[in-house]
Amino acid sequence: MTTRARLVVRRGTVRDAAVIAALVRGLARYERLERECRVTVAAIRRHGFGRRPFFETLVCRRAGRPVGFALYFFTYSTFLARPTLYLEDLFVLPEARGLGAGRALLRALARVAARRGCGRMEWTVLDWNTPSIRFYRRLGARLRREWILTRLTGAPLRRLAR
Repeated sequence: MTTRARLVVRRGTVRDAAVIAALVRGLARYERLERECRVTVAAIRRHGFGRRPFFETLVCRRAGRPVGFALYFFTYSTFLARPTLYLEDLFVLPEARGLGAGRALLRALARVAARRGCGRMEWTVLDWNTPSIRFYRRLGARLRREWILTRLTGAPLRRLAR
């Protein structure tokens, strides 16, 4: 892979489901969360490309080879009275980092957000991931430490649902 090879970012399709699942597994390895990762190609197809898609994706290729992806969906900001593009996952293969793929994916996401009238783009980053934090800050992103991510999963979620 050369640094001169052109990056191509395009919307993911159902034919990309295996690539997306493999990149999700790569992200789980990088974030040290492999044991929590339950992704399957079938789930990507069903939830991303089924009758009612829950997410959209972008796939970044260099010289025809997938090197990264972004998985996102839309929420709504009541304060801004506009949609929000929420970036769930952004991942670039370790050997492809520093060559523009992350920036290309974020630029493509910003264009999607602008086209759809979003008031903002949001995502989370693990507090130990200093290379990503530096990268996001260089882009002008602000880290919002006053907001605490709150999550219900497993038994507590099922209990509340009863």
